[in-house]
Amino acid sequence: MNTVSNDDPLNSATPFDHQPVLAEEVLTGLAPQPHGYYLDATVGGGGHSRLILETDPTVHLMALDQDPMALEAAQRNLAEFGDRVTFWHGNFADFEPSDEGFDGVLADLGVSSPQLDQPERGFSFRHEGTLDMRMNPNQPLTAADLVNHSSERELADIFYHYGEERLSRRIARRIVERRPFQTTTMLAAEIAASVPGKYRHGRIHPATRVFQSLRIAVNRELDVLEQLIETAPNWLKIGGKLAIISFHSLEDRRVKHGLRNHEQLKVLTKKPITASEAELRHNPRARSAKLRLAERI
Repeated sequence: MNTVSNDDPLNSATPFDHQPVLAEEVLTGLAPQPHGYYLDATVGGGGHSRLILETDPTVHLMALDQDPMALEAAQRNLAEFGDRVTFWHGNFADFEPSDEGFDGVLADLGVSSPQLDQPERGFSFRHEGTLDMRMNPNQPLTAADLVNHSSERELADIFYHYGEERLSRRIARRIVERRPFQTTTMLAAEIAASVPGKYRHGRIHPATRVFQSLRIAVNRELDVLEQLIETAPNWLKIGGKLAIISFHSLEDRRVKHGLRNHEQLKVLTKKPITASEAELRHNPRARSAKLRLAERI
């Protein structure tokens, strides 16, 4: 288990600042109790974890993240809570907890603003950067590997199944004809050039769904989500709550059906909880967030 000590020096500053979405709704759903033990499976900068820890001085928490930049920021941002927090570096799909059960488990599946805003991470085409898209920089597969070495059919399948891109075949054909690609902006420009003008000037940039699909494929996001839904109930005490925040329909459908069909869970949200107008005024990126809750029975 890649546990990170709270005493590790944190000398390098990072811009990782986590503004937690649906903060009040998460706290209401998890309902942290005194002496409770909670798991934040995607700690990011520690925004949700801080809120949970602040509910009572006897609350303890395990914080996970596969992104070392995020985990470092969380260590720094949560340092005041001392040994009430334990940190673990890795994907939640590889996590093996101790025998002590959790009173609540939270997973916020969103890509954080710092990840999107750093060009070298390659998640966004708004700035020129390398075609990386790895949440965990230690893993070998990058978006450039997929774009430059997958077959036309493999790319089209990725764009269609993980991005719901209806022009997937057309875009894949253009990419194969014009590759290799090294930067996000080069790829985005070629995608835009491959689609009709009306599509190019639509509500969203024509590269949006392709970039989403590549990120999902690189990080196996849907596979590990399904594994989390299957496994997380075993980590909970009876009566413990599972809270999952998703950000697009592919995730939300899996969360909805996974919670509903798990024999150890009782669904607490018939419909997903979404951000209030007040929250959206302060954090527009919360617009697509959907929270679903279930209880271990």
